[in-house]
Amino acid sequence: MNERIKSAFDLLLNEAQDFCIGTEISELNALPDTLEFCREYYAKQKPVIFRNVLSSWKALHKWNPEYFKQQMGSKLVDVAVTPNGYADGLAVRHVDKKEYFVLPYEEKITMESFLERLDDPTGAVYYIQKQNSNFTTDFPELKDDIDTEIFEFAEKCFNKPPDAVNFWMGDEKAITSMHKDPYDNIYCVISGHKDFILFPPHCLPWIPKTLYPTGVYKRNENNQYYIEPVLEEHYNDEGEVESIGPEPLLTEWISIDPLAPDLAKYPQYSKIKPLHVRLNAGDVLFLPNYWYHHVRQSHKCIAVNFWYDMEYDSRYCYYRMLEELAKS
Repeated sequence: MNERIKSAFDLLLNEAQDFCIGTEISELNALPDTLEFCREYYAKQKPVIFRNVLSSWKALHKWNPEYFKQQMGSKLVDVAVTPNGYADGLAVRHVDKKEYFVLPYEEKITMESFLERLDDPTGAVYYIQKQNSNFTTDFPELKDDIDTEIFEFAEKCFNKPPDAVNFWMGDEKAITSMHKDPYDNIYCVISGHKDFILFPPHCLPWIPKTLYPTGVYKRNENNQYYIEPVLEEHYNDEGEVESIGPEPLLTEWISIDPLAPDLAKYPQYSKIKPLHVRLNAGDVLFLPNYWYHHVRQSHKCIAVNFWYDMEYDSRYCYYRMLEELAKS
């Protein structure tokens, strides 16, 4: 790396640490008003936890496996299935011994079957985690169990409704690998707990990333999972797929596992310090856009999150410049 760029990155990190930017997570025991939220957290792109603020939600008292089994046991739900618990994560394909970015196997099963699979310690890992506003589209019967009016302070600040509302439920073996999202995130834990590892956006130069061939999990007739490569699609001038392959579709993904970082391979990672956060039932996390996060959960944890599309303002432009400089 160019020494002048490296020196500038070091200056960035030192300045951020001196001003305590991204070095701590604030905690409040009540929800703020709009002005406080805008001024203290949204404007500063600073995460904050609101502890035990969902007591008015029926979901907090009703949602559990027994209730779901009783109320919608025969309902078909979209489930992500993986052999290792990492949906949208890295895995080695045994055929060619290469590391791939792998998408989960997707399956429709009844809610009752899903809950039974969560209790199978030897089987594949099942996770309801479809990030397409699945709470809105797939679980309308649960709508009245949450009170979105308590987040009026956030909607007034963002000046928009959520772009997506997602429902999450899964096994303790289901792990979300480290990534960032172009959304401001209001994350609510209903049952169990979630453990987050967080890094602020300015840590980008020290978080290693690589282009990986893309794959998707498939299941054979013996119920064994394997990785099938995804090939690049080529389009004509009308935007139609003209041909597929032979080259693989490439996906840039974070190379390091924050649970077991390989500092011999990625020594630069040792310069940045992760923030560790646990959200319990009733807690809410505001996570600003482009904050890196890695997530684990307790068994049968249930959560709902609200994604608000980010503003593509000057901060986004600075971040894109930082990405390009880091590549050099």
